[in-house]
Amino acid sequence: MAEPKETPTPEAEMPEAEGETPESTDLDPVAALEEQLVQVEAERDDMRDRMIRALAEAENSRKRAEKDRRDAQLYGGSKIARDMLPVYDNLARALNAANDETRAAAAGLVDGVELTLRELTGILQKHGVERICPEVGDRFDPHLHQAMFEAPVPDFKAGQIIQVMAEGFKLHDQLLRPAHVGVSSTPA
Repeated sequence: MAEPKETPTPEAEMPEAEGETPESTDLDPVAALEEQLVQVEAERDDMRDRMIRALAEAENSRKRAEKDRRDAQLYGGSKIARDMLPVYDNLARALNAANDETRAAAAGLVDGVELTLRELTGILQKHGVERICPEVGDRFDPHLHQAMFEAPVPDFKAGQIIQVMAEGFKLHDQLLRPAHVGVSSTPA
């Protein structure tokens, strides 16, 4: 009787690659999956970092836009207010130049100029413009005053205001124009 032929099993048909054992073929898919997992986690971490940065940038942009909007609302009129200051100065000079004789001769004109100055002052105040009115004898403040000249004057200490030539103005907390003053330079 003839011996039956052995039928090859599927495992026997697959020649083993050099250096591969059946155990290493089982580990390769696991190692590949672990490597993929590491790559996906790195990509996730990168995306999370980019998302957090984008959110922070969006929040900063929102805050900047809000600040710009507030500043525009508060200080948007600063240019026109600054342009109106010479009008205020001229009306005030006209009133200061009017003596009793002029007031008697042109009472209506003087009253009109006073009303115009009062209305201009009211409008400026309504929009947040404040007058800076230093008095003679006040201490010079470089944040609010501009020294137009210095002179030694008896009975005044160095740094005291001896003359006010023009009032200053500020819009909320922003200086539009410093008050123009003369300052004593009397030595101590």
